[in-house]
Amino acid sequence: MSPQLHLCVQLPRVDFSLDVDVRLPAHGITAVYGVSGSGKTSLLRAVAGLEPQARGRVDLAGQVWQDDAQGIRLPTHQRPVGYVFQEASLFDHLDVQGNLSFGLRRSAGQPHTLDAAIALLGIGGLLQRRVQQLSGGERQRVAIARALATQPALLLLDEPLAALDAARRQDILPWLEKLRDELQLPMLYVTHAMDEVARLADTMLLMQQGRVQAVGPVSDVLAGSDAALMLGDDVGALLDAHVQALDITWHLAQVGFDGGAMWLRDTGLVLGQRVRLRVLARDVSINVQAATGTSIQNHVPGVVQSLTPDLHPSQVLVRVACGPSVLVARVTARAVHELGLTAGQTVWAQVKSVALVK
Repeated sequence: MSPQLHLCVQLPRVDFSLDVDVRLPAHGITAVYGVSGSGKTSLLRAVAGLEPQARGRVDLAGQVWQDDAQGIRLPTHQRPVGYVFQEASLFDHLDVQGNLSFGLRRSAGQPHTLDAAIALLGIGGLLQRRVQQLSGGERQRVAIARALATQPALLLLDEPLAALDAARRQDILPWLEKLRDELQLPMLYVTHAMDEVARLADTMLLMQQGRVQAVGPVSDVLAGSDAALMLGDDVGALLDAHVQALDITWHLAQVGFDGGAMWLRDTGLVLGQRVRLRVLARDVSINVQAATGTSIQNHVPGVVQSLTPDLHPSQVLVRVACGPSVLVARVTARAVHELGLTAGQTVWAQVKSVALVK
């Protein structure tokens, strides 16, 4: 069995009680997603040992940090976690080098790990700057480097982009992707921004009122029926794909995924490039025969996997299996009736819009 992060946490709150029992992959980014007040930050604080009232068990790849049944409870400073907050907690009286060195002195990290973190986050040119001279995105990169320099076994990121404007968020996202791709380090990433989930996450943990509503590979959760009521307009497919053709005449690129292919606007893509696509259910319609005479360019054949009620009784979510991949269409219940849609039926998913998320 692959190494896992086991979180079994109970924590009473005034307006809700945190009650979580999940096993997550001990690698990649797990997005902890939910509206404000759903228990996301409380869960991270409990994992870090910052919630004295939290009970249960926390272990990473067999290393037990807390097991109240066995009388085990490591204090925060003995748990190998790096914690990055929404606001970068840097010392204004120190320059960047001083902030990084201070964090190293308070941990078991070595100077070479700090050098590696500086290189990984691309902050070598910022070391002599005062904190007040940094942009919001630069401050967060410094905060992440400081957390990595302590050689954590788990990185906790609590809405690290929430305090940034849209431009600064776009600046830092590639650095977070680099962390995910180059480090064998599990990360719990709290957010309520779906674009961050779609771009960064491998696994998704969906929370509501302190409970887990859905957990699994991010593509499964976004397309699954368990999360539909919470996700609303964000229900849809997330597809890992590659560029397989370019149409220079019409400035389009064809991307292939496991189960089909689609055309989208060419934004400077190159042949063979790996990309991730997001196809929202509201942008997919269903045809029971191959379409002709339509402006819709993407028609993906598949088989109806399931039909489930949507948020409003007038709508139905139709999941279409295209090989091992799944597309989701949000259609009216009347359309389902008129087309006679049933599970197992061969159909064509007509995709009106595809978003390139990376």
